[in-house]
Amino acid sequence: MKKRIAFIGWALFALLAVLPQSGLTQKFSDPPFKVKLDFNRWHDTNELYADMRKVAAAFPKFVTISSIGKSADGRDILLATINNPETGPEASKAAMYIEANVHGNEIQGGEICLYTVWYLMENYGRLEPITRLVNERVFYLVPTINPDGRQYFLEGPGNNARSGHVPFDDDNDGLFDEDGPNDLNGNGIIEQIRKYVPGKGNYRISKTNPRVMEAVGFGETGDYIMLGQEGIDDDGDGRINEDDLGGYDGNRNYPTDWQPNYVQSGSLDYPTQLPEARAEIEFLDAHPNIAGVQSYHNNGGMILRGPGAEAMGEYPWSDTRAYDELGKNGERILPFYSYIVLWSGLYTVHGGFIDFTNDGLGMLSFSNELWNGEQYFTSPELKEQQKDPASPIAPQKSRYFFDDKLEFGDQFVEWKPFKHPAYGDVELGGSWKKTTSRVPPRFMLEELCHRNMAFTLYQADELPMIKMGVPEVQKMDGGLYRIFLEVSNPKVTPTILEKAAQNNVVRPDLLTLEGKSVEVVSAGILDNKESYKIRPTITSLIDQKNLKRILLRNGTPGKTTRTFLYLVKGSGEVTFKYDSLKGGQASQTVKLK
Repeated sequence: MKKRIAFIGWALFALLAVLPQSGLTQKFSDPPFKVKLDFNRWHDTNELYADMRKVAAAFPKFVTISSIGKSADGRDILLATINNPETGPEASKAAMYIEANVHGNEIQGGEICLYTVWYLMENYGRLEPITRLVNERVFYLVPTINPDGRQYFLEGPGNNARSGHVPFDDDNDGLFDEDGPNDLNGNGIIEQIRKYVPGKGNYRISKTNPRVMEAVGFGETGDYIMLGQEGIDDDGDGRINEDDLGGYDGNRNYPTDWQPNYVQSGSLDYPTQLPEARAEIEFLDAHPNIAGVQSYHNNGGMILRGPGAEAMGEYPWSDTRAYDELGKNGERILPFYSYIVLWSGLYTVHGGFIDFTNDGLGMLSFSNELWNGEQYFTSPELKEQQKDPASPIAPQKSRYFFDDKLEFGDQFVEWKPFKHPAYGDVELGGSWKKTTSRVPPRFMLEELCHRNMAFTLYQADELPMIKMGVPEVQKMDGGLYRIFLEVSNPKVTPTILEKAAQNNVVRPDLLTLEGKSVEVVSAGILDNKESYKIRPTITSLIDQKNLKRILLRNGTPGKTTRTFLYLVKGSGEVTFKYDSLKGGQASQTVKLK
């Protein structure tokens, strides 16, 4: 009996030792989420929209859901707006615009947008930087600018979902979208077709990897011929799969540097021909407070900026300075991503979205190409192993090793016999599923979402923000007063990009002085207030007629403080206001006495 009592006592002591001291209720280190969402799977368009609405319903004070327009198939192009109304209306704050999925098969950008809305809301009031961002900024997020392409990619076999669904005649036969690939065996995948022709083919099975078909050398013969993608001749013209849905490129239909189709493939007949592009442009034009843009694409692991074409010329130095600081820090936030200029580091793009937002609207714009295959094997030791051709993770073998050992064969489709209506006995297979290569494995998706969101929030934090110091008043003889006014922008991004000033696409910043009994005698800008007090020298007089309303056509550069010197006559209160479309507003009031 004593042993039993002793055992019960020991067990009770052990139980109490692992329970929190404050009571018997288990407490976890993380607070429970208000909305539980999954970021280890892909959301089709309807699921994406449903989850956006869940977050909005849970945080109605901050999040609103609206539509900026309709797609070609009549789907809403949904927008999530995040704003704290207690810290001011949307138009009074610099805004970050984030869009994704202009190419239907580039689905991970939509997941990042959803993750961003969710993360900002779940961590508001918990993490100080997130709380401050939501209070200071506005976020506009469009998770899929091509909802038709996204839905087609995720619910169908995934072929040619890059395009949208405006009908297009790829083969110039007067018919539209009439001959796309066919999922003949009904497994939800468009596979390759091979036919066994012993000794008469131009392909053979690789000796090093039996899942790979390789072309034979000159003068040799193989046992197979490759017959293209799975499909049939739907329109009876003797060709197979030559006119799939769409066939244009939604990221070649914006006004800046648009070029006709014979110069820029996929551009269509004129800029803004696509309903999705028109809807987006109308929204952006109606929200001039947008100062920063992120357009998510895939893949390759790149932080891209414009210009898209060499002929457009490099950005002005003051703009590239801001881009470079953001982009180089982005490389630190996003391992395996490279910060590069679009035309010189990737390829030429005419009529692209980020050229339009930068050059046409004065918004500092990046486009992240999401996911880099280098992330399959990330350690220095594994990178060294990949240099060995005999290694199972050498470049031509690594995807198969990854699929075998980490995804358990889920992504590669093996060859299987099939009776083709036109080709007879063939084999279908030898293909990767649509959710591989260009998109990350599902178990790596959340890290991709978080790191890219973090870069975009960093950009949002470095959007312009006008601050105004308390004016310093000095009384002089003859009823005159000197007023020193400091205006600063502590952020990286200028209130007006130099390219925007050159193109006259952003209205000037406005500095006003209000006072019923005050006359402005002169105004200027000082290099240094303290130097002026010792040796009065004005750096530049402001050459405008109405000195109570000064236009600053180049705005306020990033990480800059300017001192304005006013010489005024009168009495009473004086209120200064600085109004910037993209940098917000600031004001200060002093009394002349």
